[in-house]
Amino acid sequence: MYQFFVEPQQIQDGKVIITGSDVNHIRNVLRMKPGEEIAVSNGIDGREYRCGIEIYTQDEVVCTLRFVKEDGVELPSRIFLFQGLPKADKMELIVQKAVELGAYEIIPVAAKRCVVKLDEKKAAGKVARWQGIAEAAAKQSKRAVIPQVHAVMRMQEAVERAGSMDIRLIPYELAGDMQHTRSVIEAVEPGKDIAIFIGPEGGFEESEVRMAAEAGIEPVTLGKRILRTETAGLTVLSWLMYHLESC
Repeated sequence: MYQFFVEPQQIQDGKVIITGSDVNHIRNVLRMKPGEEIAVSNGIDGREYRCGIEIYTQDEVVCTLRFVKEDGVELPSRIFLFQGLPKADKMELIVQKAVELGAYEIIPVAAKRCVVKLDEKKAAGKVARWQGIAEAAAKQSKRAVIPQVHAVMRMQEAVERAGSMDIRLIPYELAGDMQHTRSVIEAVEPGKDIAIFIGPEGGFEESEVRMAAEAGIEPVTLGKRILRTETAGLTVLSWLMYHLESC
């Protein structure tokens, strides 16, 4: 079943009004007929609104609300992925898969070892591109929200941004044993805000890890092998998804 996102005010009085580029996609690409069912989310309340296409107008798809699916698909905790900027188009893959795995927000981080250097104009264009990928991934995986991709932050800004979060982790190759990582993951309770810091190619510099640790961000290991930047964050997200959905 196809899923689309609308603003909360577009769902009222038993009707769902779809506007924008989705109108052309539903009518001319998917060629859906009146009576066919679609799923709609407003990106806020976690509900899935099932509705049937009623009519097409020039600029709208008017749907009739059939029922609301209350059991949410979102993780019971909000996970914030602080991702060191990688080379080439790896960030696109990271955004796509992080959204599929349940990340709540994605914050690109300009760490010291980042090869990519973005000026303000290029950074804005990249963030817009990543946000579009996040929206497409949210639709594909039937998320109830579209995770926000933030503007690029420096490491110090990212550490400060994570300051109010309940659990803060930074995978680091010189961290302790795997048993410690397991105990940290198993201690995570639903409802907590979780920050994950992932370094770029080459990882974080020792000074960055030290700064993070001094701010209360806990170094953990991901095992005996060195993982690529595009693998590390997805590994932690997978562990957390499994744990949180098994609680």
